[in-house]
This record gives sequence, C-alpha cells and structure tokens, in this order.
Amino acid sequence: MASPRRAAVLGSPIAHSLSPVLHRAAYAELGLGDWSYDRFEVDEAALPGFVAELDGSWAGLSLTMPLKRAIIPLLDEISDTAASVEAVNTVVFTEDGRRVGDNTDVPGMIAALRERGVGTVDSAAILGAGATASSAVAALARVCTGRVTAYVRSEARAAEMRGWGERLGVDVRTADWADAAEALRAPLVIATTPAGTTDALAAEVPAAPGTLFDVLYDPWPTALAAAWSENGGGVVGGLDLLVHQAVFQVEQMTGRSPAPLRAMRTAGEHALRAR
Repeated sequence: MASPRRAAVLGSPIAHSLSPVLHRAAYAELGLGDWSYDRFEVDEAALPGFVAELDGSWAGLSLTMPLKRAIIPLLDEISDTAASVEAVNTVVFTEDGRRVGDNTDVPGMIAALRERGVGTVDSAAILGAGATASSAVAALARVCTGRVTAYVRSEARAAEMRGWGERLGVDVRTADWADAAEALRAPLVIATTPAGTTDALAAEVPAAPGTLFDVLYDPWPTALAAAWSENGGGVVGGLDLLVHQAVFQVEQMTGRSPAPLRAMRTAGEHALRAR
C-alpha cells in the first residue's frame, strides 16, 4: 500500500490562499484519500529551514509571493519556463530526492485564455509591472503576434518590462500609467495590478471591448471586470488562472492526468462565495 503523501502552499501572507481548496478537491476526485494539502506561513528568511526539514512523504510545494524567486537557489533543477521568468511556483520532489522547480502560471494563463476562446491576438496591453507581469509577457510570447504595450508608473518599471520583452522575444513598448485608459482599446488586456488599482478605469471601458484578463479573484468581479462584461467584452478572471495553474501542479505532483478541472473550479467558486 502506498504511503500517505503531503503537499502544501507556502507564502506570506498565506491565509487567503485558495490552493488547499483546489488541490484537496482534486485529490478527492482522483481517489487519493491518503494525500493531504496544507498551507504554511513562510517568509524568505524561513524558507531554507522549512525546505530542509521536509521528509520523504512530501510530493510537492506550491509557492506564492514572496517565495517564487527565493526558492530557486534551494532547487536541483528548474524548467525552461521557470528560468525564462526567473520565478518558480511549483516544486516536485522526485523519487530519488531531487527538488525540481517549474512555473505553471505561464501555461495556466495560456490555458485560461484558450478556454475562453482566445487563441491568438495581433496586439495586447498589460496593466502593471509587478511579479505577475513577467508571466504575462511569457504567455503573450505564445499568444500575441504583434506589439505589447505595458502601462507602468515609473521609468524603472518601464525598463524592467522592456527587459522582459527582450528576454522573452516579445515586442514590449511602455507607456505612462496616466494613459492607461488607452490600454482598454487593445484586443487583449491583462490586468496584473493589486485590488483597487484599476477601479478608476471602469468608467473608461469602450463599447464592445475585446478580452480582459484580470488576474484578481477576490474581490470578484473587480470594478473593471464588471464594466467590461456590461459593455459586452469577454472576461477571464483570476480564478480561471488559479484553477488552470493548479491543474498543472496536481498533474506534476501526483503523476495523474488529466486533473479534474471542473471539480477544482467548482470547489473554488464555492469557497469564494462563502467568503
């Protein structure tokens, strides 16, 4: 009989994370009753000690901020995708004791867009330049055939986004956040900013907009997403991203494929309604 296996999400803060809900729903659907998935408040200083104490019962870890880069020196290997954005959100512990890192945010974004009917676009806009923006650029490398314009608040952020574009082979131009309303005319807009940041843009949504991918999931809908839907545009939400990236994590950690996307999304929706 197989031994019980463990997995968890680490980060700080972590209490809000929906990852336990999604992964536990997957385990139940897959009949993995001896698997557990927890959350742990771990910051960058505590991360090395936490990882060092993990025993052979551990199958994997999910990493959220601020650990996606801090985990890299602790790993034996990382995937090309993770290396391209210098961020790991998934660690799998192999049978021979190796720690292998991956980034499922990038394929998760692509899968979420495709599920909503977005295969390719000829241009796109990114709102913000935070940690998620590099994953957005990497996803757009496979989705967008033309220019990507990033709307940012400082020249330092602008330089960073142009650097990601050069690294990932994407034609990234930058514009000042004061002109962010212009982004809303793009066929695909990816909002990567914290809650409340794009609320003022809700009144600027044009008639019949393209597709908005807003990476937030709580609170939902955001003011921008609500206005977008009201004006007839397509909306991809943060829960879509969270579920799709978790699907890839479950498949890697358990070795079972396909992961139960529908059951995981339903569990996430119920958890959000209960908040």
